[in-house]
Amino acid sequence: MGKRQVGQLQPFEFVLALLLADLAAVPMQNKEIPLINGIIPIFALLLIQVCLAYLNLKNQRARAWICGTPSILIKDGLIQKKILANLGYNINDLLEQLRSNGYPNPAEVEVAILETNGELSVIPKSQYRPVRPLDLNLPTEYEGLPLTLIIDGLVDYRALNKAGLDWTWLEAQLQQAGAQSPTDVLYAVLDTSGHFFCQLHHQN
Repeated sequence: MGKRQVGQLQPFEFVLALLLADLAAVPMQNKEIPLINGIIPIFALLLIQVCLAYLNLKNQRARAWICGTPSILIKDGLIQKKILANLGYNINDLLEQLRSNGYPNPAEVEVAILETNGELSVIPKSQYRPVRPLDLNLPTEYEGLPLTLIIDGLVDYRALNKAGLDWTWLEAQLQQAGAQSPTDVLYAVLDTSGHFFCQLHHQN
């Protein structure tokens, strides 16, 4: 099922997870039931999960049949009343989801799509979208992932070597931050522009 949260699972995956938990609990609660009687159906459900996941991955028609298809709830700023009724999705729920996405007025929304996992994807109209540097033809610098050098007093030497730095440099930075040793540091990070940030244990 991957690294997804419960709210991101497809309906059949959520049902299978509940069935697996129930089957695992039966032989644990009743000592008269052999353990093998719980293991066999668990492996059968796992096999079903693998097969369904493979179909989802390889076959688009099977994916639509197993997981369903996204539904358009708002189009051109107009709420699709019939689709809401078919889904059992009331307008108050829709407005709540729009507000949580930062669009309290449905008229500002170009398209709102209810995904198969229950999340609402909102695409605003072009005049209501946030301004980006690209819209203003402004050049921007590269921003990559920062390198975490110290976590809870432990130095990540691989990250230090990846940045092309050594212990002498790190020790000098720690002294400037008021740390006697890495054990005094809660968190230290180096961003892609070369700025070093360090938080000591007592700074909380």
